[in-house]
Amino acid sequence: MSGSPGWGLLFRQLAVTRAPLLRLLAWSGVEALPPLLSGLLVSAAVDQGFLVGRPGVGVTWLSGFGAAMAFRAYAARAGFPHLAGVVEPLRDALVERVVHSALARPSADPAEVARLTEQVESARQLTATLLRTLRGVGVTLAAALVGLALLSPAVLPLVLLPLLAAGLLFARLLRPLVARRRAVVLAEERLAAEADRALHGLRDVQATGTQERVTEALTEAARASAAASRALGRASALRALVVALGGRLPVLVVLAAAPWLLSRDALTPGELLGVATYLLQQLDPAVRTLAGTVGGWLLGLAVSLDRLAGTTSDAPVATTVGGGRPSAASAGAQAHAPLTSAESTASAPAAPAAATGTPPAPPGGAVAGRAPEVRISGLRYGHGGAGAAVLEGLEAGFGAGEHVAVVGVSGAGKSTLAGLLAGVLAPTDGAVTVGGIPPAGLAGAERARLVALVPQEAYVFPGPLRDNLSWLAPGATDDQLADAVATLGAGQLVARLGGPDAVLRDPGVLSGGERQLLALVRTYLSPAPVVVLDEATCHLDAGAEERIERAFAARPGTLVVVAHRISSALRADRVLLLDGGRGLLARHGDLQVLSPLYRELVGHWLGSTAGHAS
Repeated sequence: MSGSPGWGLLFRQLAVTRAPLLRLLAWSGVEALPPLLSGLLVSAAVDQGFLVGRPGVGVTWLSGFGAAMAFRAYAARAGFPHLAGVVEPLRDALVERVVHSALARPSADPAEVARLTEQVESARQLTATLLRTLRGVGVTLAAALVGLALLSPAVLPLVLLPLLAAGLLFARLLRPLVARRRAVVLAEERLAAEADRALHGLRDVQATGTQERVTEALTEAARASAAASRALGRASALRALVVALGGRLPVLVVLAAAPWLLSRDALTPGELLGVATYLLQQLDPAVRTLAGTVGGWLLGLAVSLDRLAGTTSDAPVATTVGGGRPSAASAGAQAHAPLTSAESTASAPAAPAAATGTPPAPPGGAVAGRAPEVRISGLRYGHGGAGAAVLEGLEAGFGAGEHVAVVGVSGAGKSTLAGLLAGVLAPTDGAVTVGGIPPAGLAGAERARLVALVPQEAYVFPGPLRDNLSWLAPGATDDQLADAVATLGAGQLVARLGGPDAVLRDPGVLSGGERQLLALVRTYLSPAPVVVLDEATCHLDAGAEERIERAFAARPGTLVVVAHRISSALRADRVLLLDGGRGLLARHGDLQVLSPLYRELVGHWLGSTAGHAS
């Protein structure tokens, strides 16, 4: 265990704070007075006072123990500033590591950074608790053994042998206990990551009809976490044997030998009571604390430090150019950054099919031929059924193969309409039909074959990259997969991940834009004749967004885009403006004449674009 990177990290920092650590140890020596004197004072009080009829002398000896306790209380208080002088620089150094690692990897998952921050605080608290408790336990053990040697050397071997056996057993248990504690932490993190991915990609999971698959993944992660906890519990139970050997067995051995020792004047009655004081008041509690509480804290600290050492770096932040952004050589920056349109174009091995007007046919043949018409009739939807209506009496129709952009102010119901079109929400009143079929009435997988929704937060799961890309089209061929990747400009991303056959072990290393890009490839391969993009390119730049929307528009079928840029509305055949729960469907130029709100939205978009350009 001492060779782990986590302990190396801790020991390097303790070397930096050597001065306050030494002062803390010096005050610990003062705290050793009560456990050192306890048995000696009890022995003197009995043999020189109470047994010879001099109670005053006995009380005087015992009062010395009270004075020693006062010194110990003062020493404990005086040591706290030096404890802070050790622990707070450790916390600062660990925070610096986390910050450096986050800045070196700009697309780091915020949840991952939050977990590392929790590990830093955990390491700080555990280090402080262990230093405070371990020095007390160490002082008590050392003082009790020195006191035993001074009081009765004949008893010392009877205590040392089982105590050494307990120490060897404890040391032998530490490595497997740390390994099992680490397995518990990793299993819990995996469960939390699976739950976080499922929660943030819940609309994507619903839209693709993969609830059972996600449930299985969560169940498997929960079972693994429970199994790891049970394994740790079984190993931790062996710590009771350490307590029995080191704390209880010496008491039994001394009691068994006491008549023989007393009969040969190797012990006086007072010395026997003094030995019992050392064993019952000092040694046994110290062993129980070491094996129980300290053992648990030590495991937690070892795992926290190993996680920080393994997932962060103490390398300095990459140098910057011109005093501003990190240079192109910044460590890890380009490895995880979202793809730009230039990068996407450069990564494509051939001219995209969308640009040539001959997109690859999606597998399954579901959109071959005429796409179904989308009808919205008297649509009303309120959250919770009885809540205030977000959409009220909406009427609209999208022609077969039409490209429609949905716009409106924040809260107008754009994402709600996207969910209703995809069937993941059911209308409170009215109807939404695709080819005469209400999507909300279909089972998940069947619904996903009719309407494919790509929400803002895409769901990507650990496993083969091919499975992530083709789960809506299991029959996709290698050529179809390669064409979809090239058409949407995902070639560089897929290549960096190791190709379609690579295993994606941790989706958390992907940026939001990269997860969106994988979900878009997955949807492009889908047989669904209607695709709804609900801000599905918000983490990509404008050039990549244009490429993707044009590719989906050229794909056979109907395309509905919830727009967050004016360019999306300009590319659409018609624009649906949502306002006050109702909608106005017209061409872009006609809407500018018909709707002051739309003119205001266009002005806002153009102003934002000009601001970014400047």
